[in-house]
Amino acid sequence: MKKILLFVTIFLINLNLGAVENKKAYFAGGCFWCMEESFDSIDGVLSSVSGYSGGHLKNPSYQDVIYKDTGHVEAIEITYNPKIVSYEKLLNIYWKNIDPFDAEGQFCDKGKSYRSVIFFQNQLEKEFINKSFKDLENKFSNKIVTLVWKFDKFYPAEDYHQDYYEKNFIRYLMYKKGCKREETLKRIWN
Repeated sequence: MKKILLFVTIFLINLNLGAVENKKAYFAGGCFWCMEESFDSIDGVLSSVSGYSGGHLKNPSYQDVIYKDTGHVEAIEITYNPKIVSYEKLLNIYWKNIDPFDAEGQFCDKGKSYRSVIFFQNQLEKEFINKSFKDLENKFSNKIVTLVWKFDKFYPAEDYHQDYYEKNFIRYLMYKKGCKREETLKRIWN
């Protein structure tokens, strides 16, 4: 019996040693529906959640963030497996899905709550962000206006916002096309 318990214990320890601790990343790029779609298909991204971050109001609603000065932006929380996808790759995907030159918002969504923001959680993320800024400023002649904020708290948006691009596919496509999101991204990044 002791040998079986020892074997099971060793097996469980080895199982835990191979376990990967998932990480989270936080980005704001205008409409959180579009940001969810951009990341959900990436290998290693386990989930994305639409929500709000960067402001002072606790537990804000969509109405609060859009119509009041809460300081929050529409953001997404990405849970990812760092053994499959790196933070650097997520950052690169983020850049390719925003207009880093629009200080007023993103695409047809304008206002403080739609600004592009990268939230960093530690010094290493901040260094990756700073390097990506330098690389992009060398590539483009325009000034990048995406904001960089220290991450504090993330508040999930209401249920009807989650996976909106899948649940309301036709309405979402009409919105995305009307905002000329894909046209603008092609103009910037191709």
